[in-house]
Amino acid sequence: MSRRQAVVIDAGVGNLGNLRRALEALDADAQITSDPEVVRRASCLLLPGVGAFKPPRETLREALEPALAEALDGGAWLLGICVGYQLLFESGEEFGTTDGLGLLPGSVTELPSSVELPHIGWNRLRNVASHPLLEGIDEGSFAYFVHSFAPDGVPDENVLARCMHGRAFAAISGRGRVLGTQFHPEKSGPRVGLKILDNYLEVAHGAAAGA
Repeated sequence: MSRRQAVVIDAGVGNLGNLRRALEALDADAQITSDPEVVRRASCLLLPGVGAFKPPRETLREALEPALAEALDGGAWLLGICVGYQLLFESGEEFGTTDGLGLLPGSVTELPSSVELPHIGWNRLRNVASHPLLEGIDEGSFAYFVHSFAPDGVPDENVLARCMHGRAFAAISGRGRVLGTQFHPEKSGPRVGLKILDNYLEVAHGAAAGA
């Protein structure tokens, strides 16, 4: 049986090496690329990111955004991670309002100043939905976060799990074949982070499609 294929989009910001190693630990063939043609032909895509919202958004605005749109129109799956997850929404407010990719409803706003920012470390996932991405993930499982901004105004039907840090926010969201996590699954241990990545690979490659 051939290895599962995964294309990691390089938007100029992201812990790409750690994510590739996590995918390879799951026996996936992970390719990191900024080549629009590779993205356009892919069926299993991941969009990681660290840092601020605007720089990777501007990188994607060029040839990668239409390539990503074409891949999705052709049936590809997409998993956004951390800032890559934030980019999936309609807008982000970090250093001024910037439009997002508009693949998920909602905006990305700063967490309350009443709590320590950035939000760094382990926190619990709450209201974990029944979804193939979260197969085997228990209510209250811990995931590893590093961020100061988070999605806001996400419709309940698109929230797959929540987290609390100053306010409740969508820690995992999904709409159709577009999914995302605010936390870093590659840093969230084998029982949660690697399990979610494995579930995503299974879904994207059809084993759990329709589950």
